[in-house]
Amino acid sequence: MTATKVAILGVGKIARDQHIPAIAASDAFDLAATVSRSGGLEGVDNHPDIDALVLARPDIPAFSLCMPPQPRFEIAKKAILAGKHTMLEKPPGATVSEALTLADLARAQGVTLFATWHSRYAAGVAQAREWLADRTPTKVEIIWKEDVRRWHPGQDWIWEAGGMGVFDPGINALSIMTEILPDPLHVIAATLSFPENRATPIAADLTFAGPRGLQVSAGFDWRQEGPQTWDITVQTDNGTLRLSDGGATLHIDDAKQTLQDSGEYPGLYARFADLIAAGQSDVDLRPLQHVADAFMLGRRETVAAFHD
Repeated sequence: MTATKVAILGVGKIARDQHIPAIAASDAFDLAATVSRSGGLEGVDNHPDIDALVLARPDIPAFSLCMPPQPRFEIAKKAILAGKHTMLEKPPGATVSEALTLADLARAQGVTLFATWHSRYAAGVAQAREWLADRTPTKVEIIWKEDVRRWHPGQDWIWEAGGMGVFDPGINALSIMTEILPDPLHVIAATLSFPENRATPIAADLTFAGPRGLQVSAGFDWRQEGPQTWDITVQTDNGTLRLSDGGATLHIDDAKQTLQDSGEYPGLYARFADLIAAGQSDVDLRPLQHVADAFMLGRRETVAAFHD
């Protein structure tokens, strides 16, 4: 099988840490070009913007967009209108409306649009979903706390409007939650903590409601020092499940499960290849909708200034 040529647009930390190694390990894709104002990658054809890429490389059918969400909409729109299969780093847009518009545009153009949620491809998530499929959750607790200075050093865009703040990692938890729980939920309360010098929250506490009186609590915090915590615990009518390490580790009734881990981003690119081959798109906006609802319902509190 001939590998599909793909271009990466936005060669920042996430592209270098995850996308580029995943493509290098993939039999389905070959990295053919980049778009980067910083010079791109040694030995890879680089272009200053998407317009130059589209003009110079009509032979590349797939684009992977790795820039922050604020500028991504206009670039994604150009990619789709150019007939390119398009993969979006999470979140799929700065707003729900942007993502819906892109989904409609991709459908009209007959190209694949893949709005990715990399945490859904963590090693324990698929098995957790299968185990919960025939059980009734009675209580769910999400604790997602990390040190922003460690994971997002100097990334000022996260603190600007549209950057989502603590929801940048928190949406990963929501993407797992919506993947593994058998029934839909909706936000009923939220408290958002904004540093006095920032436009996005540094912490958030959310409450969700579901069927049969189910309530789900989620606590996100970027001020965590020491051990980092990414846990989801689901109590059911027949046992308790705990995903930890961002979904990489799974315990059922305190017994650690044996998992096969092919990697989150390799999983994304395998899914992208399958979608292109099938002529389909995958645009699940539930995690982004939950974040939007939290901002709509959330009680805002001001906390101490944050300095990177």
